[in-house]
Amino acid sequence: MLLSEIVAVCESLWPAAGAEEWDAPGLVTGSNNHAISRAVLAVDVTEAVIDQAIARGANLLIAHHPLLLKGVNTIAEDGSKGSLLAKALRANIAIFSAHTNADIVVDGVSDIFAKRLGLTNIRPLVPTSQITGHGRIGEFGEQMPLSDLVDRLSRLLPSTHRGILASAAPTTPVRTVALCGGAGDSFIHDAFAAGADVYITSDLRHHVTQEAPLPLVDVSHWASESLWLETASSQLARICSGVEFSVSDIVTDPWVFNQGRTK
Repeated sequence: MLLSEIVAVCESLWPAAGAEEWDAPGLVTGSNNHAISRAVLAVDVTEAVIDQAIARGANLLIAHHPLLLKGVNTIAEDGSKGSLLAKALRANIAIFSAHTNADIVVDGVSDIFAKRLGLTNIRPLVPTSQITGHGRIGEFGEQMPLSDLVDRLSRLLPSTHRGILASAAPTTPVRTVALCGGAGDSFIHDAFAAGADVYITSDLRHHVTQEAPLPLVDVSHWASESLWLETASSQLARICSGVEFSVSDIVTDPWVFNQGRTK
């Protein structure tokens, strides 16, 4: 398929109009007339991910996080962005991203997280339409202690050195759960207002957590978003016949060491 045709499929799955104003989803590099035969999906564009795409013979990398989300003044190869772009260009690999526009849709990042966690009656935490919206909220079939929820998360999410943190006692009763894949501290008060017993998200800061009106669970940003990749790959493969899609198994969580001390 031509790259332009795959981009059109991506637009149908994750409309760019749903992205936040500050976001920069879409085609980062590549020609619309480029013929695509293999694509790799990943959360982040890193050197290891590009190397894996090269090793797999891919000519398209679909990432959740936009490589050029923030403005740059140079793409010289002595900088991280320039180095990554140069490597991709030399290997004839196009780069495309679906970010906040893939967060809010049905079978998007937060929706898949909620489904894989086993929640029922799943609906958007902060609706943007009848079926789309930021985060998700749902219920378990029965009440459980917070420690059981954390155990369930540890079995579901890929292991990282960051681990899982909770801001309430292990015995805290939980049934209604709100969550947001990736960094979602801006929705803490929405989770509380919606009646959630706990809110799961990533990248939580000290004072935000300390002042939150409900218990929080902090999980790896990369891990919570990585669950979506298999679904996205399957969606694309069903529509884009003749293109081979695969998911990167490289851990791109930035935390690579944990002393494990609790003093």
